[in-house]
Amino acid sequence: MSFMKEFQHLKIQLEDIKSATDDFGDHRVIGVGGFGKVYKGEVFHSKGRSMAAFKCLDRKHGQGDVEFSKEIRTLSHYKHENLISLLGFCEDGGQKILVYEYASNGSLDRHLASPALNWKQRIQICLEAAKALEYLHDPKGRHSRVLHCDIKSANILLDDNWIAKLSDLGLSKMGPANQQHTFLISNAAGTFMYCDPLYLETGFLSKESDVYSFGVVLFEVLYGKLCYEVIAGRSQILVPTWKQNYEEKKIGDVHFLQDMDPTSLKIFSHIAYQCLKRSRKDRPRMVDVVKELELALKSQVFSEGMEQLVNYEDMALAAEPPLNYGSKAELMMHLSKQGVLLNGGNTWFSLNTKGEHCEMISIAKYFQQAAINYIIILHSEHVLELNSYHH
Repeated sequence: MSFMKEFQHLKIQLEDIKSATDDFGDHRVIGVGGFGKVYKGEVFHSKGRSMAAFKCLDRKHGQGDVEFSKEIRTLSHYKHENLISLLGFCEDGGQKILVYEYASNGSLDRHLASPALNWKQRIQICLEAAKALEYLHDPKGRHSRVLHCDIKSANILLDDNWIAKLSDLGLSKMGPANQQHTFLISNAAGTFMYCDPLYLETGFLSKESDVYSFGVVLFEVLYGKLCYEVIAGRSQILVPTWKQNYEEKKIGDVHFLQDMDPTSLKIFSHIAYQCLKRSRKDRPRMVDVVKELELALKSQVFSEGMEQLVNYEDMALAAEPPLNYGSKAELMMHLSKQGVLLNGGNTWFSLNTKGEHCEMISIAKYFQQAAINYIIILHSEHVLELNSYHH
């Protein structure tokens, strides 16, 4: 009864939801998760009228009343621009329905392989999801720490503007926020392919368990595919292979996207790998993940800005000898690692680790330029003397 009183303002009538979803018509289904089917429809709620997503409890999927209440409490007390917003709920006629803001672009897992989602957008989405998780782990004020417990690309939703919204807190756990480490003993929760191995082995859940799962998502975004493949009816997890690729410096093989800045790729892949460390103490905090993703994004933005100022393709053709490359990413990688000779072999051009232009000229060219500068200075002084004489 007290639960209903506290959240009475969020209650939406079942008839209104039936009307919005055409009585839960199949054509209104936009997904199916551990909670049950999700429908879309326009409905009036506490914040006005808008398109919404209706998640209907189906107990055969394994979740129930506890997850329903937890989702309402958590999303009512924890609000962040990158957390999905709860618009209301319905508890009527045996039905339990959660009503969320509608994310028109669906979940991240559906877009992993899409070439329409460029590298800068991918970093931005990961950064926004990381900020939401950082907020849950280290909330300001009186709130307790929230361990999400089910971080995966399917739980990162994307709105009209491709802004990431972390969702599905029904399996989340609470812990004290004023401690460096939070360990909880918990029955197995979450999605196996994304789970922290130490959590599966020991039953001890910590914020570092979320960090591990987030690292898996980062690698999914990097490789453009889910972290597992189903072969002959069995799921094969790809995470060990991805970790090995990083350790053997084969991360460059992931260039399924054009225009990836090498420095951005290096920063992104490094923090993803750190998240997957076996020891929890070696994994970064989410605040550190956010900082590294911000650096990766800045590097990518800088690189794209410089490409507009410098025509690297023309530079490759003018190189001594002309440089052959298969993609812009390959060209940028060559410029950052080896550089090229230009101007008849008198200038060496490269990109440093920050994406900055570096140029070196020959001794002969240096003295030639110095002589020209000296003549310019003498000419300027002579003009000044003549002007002074005439005045």
